[in-house]
Amino acid sequence: MKSYYPSFLLFLLLFLASLSAAFAQTQLIAISGVVHEKGTNEALPGVSISVKGASTGTQSDGDGKFALKAKLTYPFTLVFNALGHEAVELEILSSSQPLNVTLEAKGVLTNEVVVSASRVEESRLKSPVAIEKLDIRAIKETPAPSFYDALENVKGVQMLTSSLTFKVPNTRGFNIPNNFRFMQLVDGVDMQAATLGVPLGNAIGPTELDIASVEVTPGAASALYGMNAINGMANLTTKSPFTYQGLSVYQKVGVNHVGSAADRNTSALTETAIRYAQALGSRWAYKVNVDYLRGTDWLANNQTDQNPQGLSTSNPAFPELAGAANPAADRWNRYGDDTNSSLTVTIPYQGKNQAFTVTRTGYYEKDLVNPIVRNIKADASLHYKLTEKLELSYGYRFGLMDGVFQRGNKIQLDGVTVQNHKLELKGADFVVRAYTLLENTGDSYNLNPLALNLDLQNGSNTVWGNKFKTALQNQLAAGTALAPAMAAARAAADAGRAEPGTLAFDALKAQIVATNNWDSGVNVAGAPTPGGAALSQHSRTYHTEGVWNLGPRVKFVDLLVGADARVYQIIPDGNNFVDFSLPLAERNQAGGDFVYYKKYGAFGQATKLLFNEKLKLTGSLRVDYNPEFTAKVNPRLAAVYTVAEKHNFRASYQNGWRFPSLFEALSFVNNGNVRRVGGLARVNEGLNYLQNSYTRTSIDQFNAAVNAYVAANAGSTAAQAAVLPQNRDLLKVANLPTEQPEQINAYEVGYRSVLFDNRLAIDADAYYNVYSGFLGQVEVSVPKDANGQQVSVGSDAAALAALRANRDARQDRYRVYTNSRQDYHSYGSTLGLTYNFYQKFTVAGNVNYNALSKNDQADVFVTGFNTPKWATNVSVGNREIVKNFGFNVNWRWQDTFYWESPLANGQVPAYSTLDAQVNLRVPTLKSTIKLGGTDILNKRYFQYAAGPTIGALYYVSVVFDATVLH
Repeated sequence: MKSYYPSFLLFLLLFLASLSAAFAQTQLIAISGVVHEKGTNEALPGVSISVKGASTGTQSDGDGKFALKAKLTYPFTLVFNALGHEAVELEILSSSQPLNVTLEAKGVLTNEVVVSASRVEESRLKSPVAIEKLDIRAIKETPAPSFYDALENVKGVQMLTSSLTFKVPNTRGFNIPNNFRFMQLVDGVDMQAATLGVPLGNAIGPTELDIASVEVTPGAASALYGMNAINGMANLTTKSPFTYQGLSVYQKVGVNHVGSAADRNTSALTETAIRYAQALGSRWAYKVNVDYLRGTDWLANNQTDQNPQGLSTSNPAFPELAGAANPAADRWNRYGDDTNSSLTVTIPYQGKNQAFTVTRTGYYEKDLVNPIVRNIKADASLHYKLTEKLELSYGYRFGLMDGVFQRGNKIQLDGVTVQNHKLELKGADFVVRAYTLLENTGDSYNLNPLALNLDLQNGSNTVWGNKFKTALQNQLAAGTALAPAMAAARAAADAGRAEPGTLAFDALKAQIVATNNWDSGVNVAGAPTPGGAALSQHSRTYHTEGVWNLGPRVKFVDLLVGADARVYQIIPDGNNFVDFSLPLAERNQAGGDFVYYKKYGAFGQATKLLFNEKLKLTGSLRVDYNPEFTAKVNPRLAAVYTVAEKHNFRASYQNGWRFPSLFEALSFVNNGNVRRVGGLARVNEGLNYLQNSYTRTSIDQFNAAVNAYVAANAGSTAAQAAVLPQNRDLLKVANLPTEQPEQINAYEVGYRSVLFDNRLAIDADAYYNVYSGFLGQVEVSVPKDANGQQVSVGSDAAALAALRANRDARQDRYRVYTNSRQDYHSYGSTLGLTYNFYQKFTVAGNVNYNALSKNDQADVFVTGFNTPKWATNVSVGNREIVKNFGFNVNWRWQDTFYWESPLANGQVPAYSTLDAQVNLRVPTLKSTIKLGGTDILNKRYFQYAAGPTIGALYYVSVVFDATVLH
């Protein structure tokens, strides 16, 4: 392990030792003055006064007065910042009389500074790509219950809610609940949980009291950030303990599951957070944050059947088996009943041998998940100023969470913990950081193997199928109609199974979720062998990076360079991740050597201003290398042209690559008799699913044709044998390539402006993306003979193995991560407007359009654009309609769209929500009281197929903030 662990301290000390620039002579300087609001001439308390480029600062008192003493060198610049006012910069050339500074109240944010778009500070108006920002003011005024929920109202952002504790944003299409195409950074640390394959920015990120700003960059950001920033990124920044000092306390109490239509009883939600920060002299500072949330989770309880009676995988010849009577139903939020677990029951019916497709009964999600969820977040950091412009810090972050999220199946997260250690050295023009993430999935488990193994304890599929067959024949012989006969046969076959709500069920469930082996089978006596559902994953991520702004040293252009290295260390659990150096028969055992997955990257970016600074040209080039693949080059070219000072037009092109995530590359998990596997060559070795397999889709078509022919010929065995050669060509050989990185070519144009004396802000963009080698999953089967040996695709033996009746004995089934064979073209546009129409009243809105071009031919798998074509947000608010009292109302709507994923497919209906909040500041108590709600009309909705149903959440929060800005 030591050979892979970065030498963090050595790296930082060497970098520090290389800094040889001499610092100018400093002296103790005292500056004082008073700050007023322009127009009203009222004194402004709480104004932040800081020295630009340094961490020295102070804050105005209740009378607007301030005083600052620090060791400085003339000239220097003071920056005056106050919530809801235009920032002012004042250059100080020499000692002077007390300053008199005025700040102008602003209705819209006209000159925000952003960092994420170019990794250097720049005006948002002149950013080379689309970027959105939530600062402290916007976060305080949002009607959302938390700053993270507020991202749902940001232009271009689509949010998926899997749990109260688990939300994932996305931009510009191809959305999934565990979105590894959208990067989330917290103070420069990637929040991706490596083996879970999901970003945990809201679960282990900043608390409500410590968040300073959130920047969202929609679209590819790979040219500067590499890794998984192919769809976009969110950059969360926290408060410095040098600047924000003192005690803050946050308490929220809410209620959800309101109304008779709710899936659960009306429940309370509570969240408590505490922040304390303090400077120790002029050199040292520290901060501590703790946050605890507890509530009753949203429930996914939609029973849409995605294997309706009319499909070839069901029973299309019998219309009486439609709807609730469908014995082959595969319902969204019921597990163990999917088509991978279906079996064929053949009986004499209507004068011939008739084959019926039947699935096991399964269990509903509500009976398998834990309703109560927690989220604990804690972090602490220690900061030391080596000089006024050079700061060394160490930070520790801990998160624990429960909840439900969807990967290939639903997973109950129970006590998942992620720890983060970070060491950072930051100067005026460089930053070097190194961090490690430690992931432990705790007592989590997968719902599908849990349901499968619960059913298997009541008999193997063969045993259960025989009981079903006998009962069905008896019912039909007694004159019972087909549909009720099917129901009675199911009841007879299920006799003795563990039923939810019983002690036997609870005991069996506890046994299964504690077992980290999802494989199950039968012994020689035909009894089921134990199978489990535990999700026991452990990983460590080691990352180091450095970014250096050479602008002050290079006169011709502003130059930025950087490099990073990352190593994933996986601890094999024998179930999800294994040691591939072991023989096949030994892989499903915990232990073995660590598995490593590595990435390295470096980039350079040059920016040049031309034509009296009206034209800004930016070019960047990044190279990423993963030893599993060849090196990949990511260029970006961008231009921003300013017309008449306020009209900013931009255009950009960038190429991005995404290396497969850990689960896409190296997974090896058996789930429901289908093994989910990565697409790398070392995973395929000895299994041959890449080159010697049929696609699941073609096997279904083949079986439908065979069954139709056999049924037309009185179900004879001779008819079955005769039809095989005639239909063998329906079987399609998969011929899957070894997995390769996914690529995007992204084109974007945009326009930003502020008009009418800075009262109207306009932001519009349009994009066109081309994805090549898109990564997804395809299900295939490797054929075997009666002795369990692989046979070659294309042979009669392989065709026999493809019959549904042979699916368990003569097929090894895999769900493989692989690349698409076609390119995918997506495009869209967004428009955002903010208008300060009267005094401090502001109305804002955005409209978002996203679409995917259709290809002429079907691909090897379904890509899943999973994005509504149209979505919009409209808000109206006034931060101070009367003194110390404000409000904000937001309406959000999106249209219907079709959702596709390995777990569930189906239509997601259009929905709209209305969120609102009112807030009262009590200056004498240093407190703010906020009363609000999301979806206040309680129009229940879901955001993706098999996702939870979300309803109203009403809350009241109180913030006590004794923080003093310095």
